[in-house]
Formats: sequence, C-alpha cells, structure tokens
Amino acid sequence: MSLASRAELAGARRIVVKVGSSSISGSAKRRIPALVQAVVDAYERGSEVLLVSSGAIATGMPFLELDSRPTDLATQQAAAAVGQNVLVYRYQEALRPFDITAAQVLLTSHDLADATHRSNARRAIDRLLGLRVLPIVNENDTVATHEIRFGDNDRLAALVARMVGADALVLLSDVDSLYTRPPSEPGAERLDTIEFGSDLAGLEFGATVVNSVGTGGAATKASAARLAAAAGIGVLVTSADLAASALRGDDVGTWFAPADLESVATTGPLDTLAEGGA
Repeated sequence: MSLASRAELAGARRIVVKVGSSSISGSAKRRIPALVQAVVDAYERGSEVLLVSSGAIATGMPFLELDSRPTDLATQQAAAAVGQNVLVYRYQEALRPFDITAAQVLLTSHDLADATHRSNARRAIDRLLGLRVLPIVNENDTVATHEIRFGDNDRLAALVARMVGADALVLLSDVDSLYTRPPSEPGAERLDTIEFGSDLAGLEFGATVVNSVGTGGAATKASAARLAAAAGIGVLVTSADLAASALRGDDVGTWFAPADLESVATTGPLDTLAEGGA
C-alpha cells in the first residue's frame, strides 16, 4: 500500500523504523523504552514493525574502555561484537513488560545483493513478524570489511524496506526535520514535504559526521529517503524523541512522498542498489 501522506502512517500495514547510534547509545540509551513503547503502540494499531538499529559499536565502546570511536577495523569489529549483544539485551528488557520478544537480524550488503540470501532474509523476517516478534536489524559489523566504513544504516534501512515490501520508512535521528541548511544557521527553513522527483540541488543538509559515535547526517537520510520513495514507500525523517508522534501520523518531520509506481519506474533492481554498503 502506497501512503498518500504522513497522516496515513497510523494505519500502515508494515513499517520499517531506523534509529541512529547517537539516539540510543551512551546516556541516550534512556530513549530505548520510549522507542519500544512507540513500536508497541503501532503494533496495537495493527501495524507490523521492523526496527533497524545502529549502535553496536557505540554501545560496545565503554565495555572496551574506549573513549572515542575506534578507527582500526579490528577494534571496530570487536566493539560491534560486544555492543550488539548488549544493544539487543536493552531492547529485550524494554519489550519484556509487553510480552514481546526481540530477534536479531544481522545483514551485509552482500546479503542484499545476493538473490538467495535476500529471499532467505525476507522469509525469516516475514515469519518473525507473523509471530509478533520484533526483528532488530543491523549491519553485521563484526564480519564486515568495506561496509563498516559507511557506519550509518540509513541506506540499509531503505534497502530493507524495499526487501520486505514496507508501506513506510521512518528515519529517526537527533533532528526534528530536514532543513534547507543546518538548522543552527540563520535562514534555515524546515522542509515539510518533498514530492517525488523534486530537485534538491543547492540544499545544504549538513555535515557528514554528526558526532563521535555515529556517522551520517541529513544528507544520507535524504538519499536513503529518495531510494525508498522510488520504490513507492513513503518516508518520514524526524527525531527519535518524536517516534510516537511519527508513528501516529502526526504532523512532524519531513515527509518524502512515494513514487506512483503505475507511472514512474523504480530506480533499479535491489541487487544493484545494494552495492556500496549501507
């Protein structure tokens, strides 16, 4: 089902929600219960929800006594191995009062590029959702090599949304909306709705590195949103603090209207789009 507006999110059949490292790691781990509550509320409205969660490396850093994000691949992999376990545990603890189980699904770009792997992942996720289990997807940073350098899962979330046939993708970060330039600068204007095919040339979405534990930023979200929208998936970009409002269909964030697939061709097969990492 293609959503005509953000207001229809409350009745979406299947939603992919992506949350960034800085929103749920370190002291921000306090947001996890509220995020889980928003997901549970969506469940009770009849939606299936799939969570794409960054944060494995950032969550593992304190356990390895690291003060900043490691730069060498081996330590990144070690931090991810430790942090992924703790991250899923935190989600499970927040889900426990609702009698909902979390499932860990780790993917690489190769899994999305390979038709057999992609089919297996789709089948497993479909079954988990059918069992009212919350799939928590992350890039498999422990075995990733090239992919790990991308560090942000916005693109992965868009590809997963396409893979599972989601109606909507919600990208959560630390900023309430996308702006014409970094919101701290004079003259920055909030972007309410971006129609499919709009020319975004000249818009300054902000820096690539947004903090010490995660990478990415508004520009990667805009790119991922357009990737999902090209497959007929409506995309909302907003802050993690507004997750409940976003999933209720409230007037928050920046809405990327989906393509009309009856008149606009998609941007290409999923295996091609998966190349280049998340």
